[in-house]
Amino acid sequence: MKPALLVEVLRDPQCASALAPRDWELLLSQARAAGLHGALPFVLADAGVQAPPAPRRHLDWLRTEALRHRDSMRNEVRLIAQALGGSAPLLLLKGAAYLMAGLPTARGRLFGDVDILVPKESLSAVERALVLHGWVTTHHDAYDQRYYREWMHELPPLEHMQRGTTIDVHHAILPETASLRPDPARLRAAAVPIAWPGTMPGQRPLFVLAPQDMVLHSALHLFWDGEFDHGLRDLFDIHRLLTAFDATPGFREALAGRARELGLERPLFYALRYCGRLFGTPAPALAAGRPNRLQLLLMDFLFERALQPDHASCAGRGTPAARFALYVRGNWLRMPPLLLARHLFHKAVISRRAPAGQDE
Repeated sequence: MKPALLVEVLRDPQCASALAPRDWELLLSQARAAGLHGALPFVLADAGVQAPPAPRRHLDWLRTEALRHRDSMRNEVRLIAQALGGSAPLLLLKGAAYLMAGLPTARGRLFGDVDILVPKESLSAVERALVLHGWVTTHHDAYDQRYYREWMHELPPLEHMQRGTTIDVHHAILPETASLRPDPARLRAAAVPIAWPGTMPGQRPLFVLAPQDMVLHSALHLFWDGEFDHGLRDLFDIHRLLTAFDATPGFREALAGRARELGLERPLFYALRYCGRLFGTPAPALAAGRPNRLQLLLMDFLFERALQPDHASCAGRGTPAARFALYVRGNWLRMPPLLLARHLFHKAVISRRAPAGQDE
């Protein structure tokens, strides 16, 4: 399957220098569909690519938008820290972690919510603290509340009443019903403190996952989920994390060992395989976590279609089927059969029948 133009440019930014005007339009459109429109200006600038006047103006605007987003989300993290006070350490995940840690992965990365990881026993205190500072639940349906609180690995998302920002409070990185259940206590124990950007006297410290755990969490989030709308963005995150952390001697060896310790060898195998295939990320072939030959052929067919931008120009033969199959797979990996059947029946039948605004 021929990769999308965006994938080719992310793999080799210099090739953008030869693009025709129509190709630039396609590139920018694919980048927006993939959620990579904020990162694209930085990728091209780092490679010294000079775009023609019209796309250059668009790229400049995207760069400005990304910088405003960066400042806004930094402020949001400060406000969350103030709201939490001493109810729990502030351990950031995913986009907020990349941003506050100053990782290259954060350059131009756009994200819609702040994810944090807290001990399960701290959930009630954290939720109370956030509610007192203006956050409210976004899921009022009684079934949704039970679904999150009993079976999932997080509270129902909380949205701030004035700013409209969203926070996801996790107590683990996968649901308790999932086929893989890495111990969140091990992740918290290995977390590393980071300095606040700028001067923040008296501010409680921030924490992010250790480098190996950050890569493994990103791999697990991508390859053990069923949503691939921003799959290419998430894979590019892994590529940029690996590129940044590879400067540390022994990182790859420690990464493989940590994956074995947490039981995450299969997601790591997929992450390294498809980063290499799509972006040319240098990575040793791992025997651990490798599926059998038939499974691997099937996964290659599915992932290499689903990881393309969610754009009409990238919808080749088999793409809709691949996305649907991975959606079913993601739910299957996260819930046992009886719970999955009950959940899908409720969403497909009961929720659609319920009157608007009525809890069940």
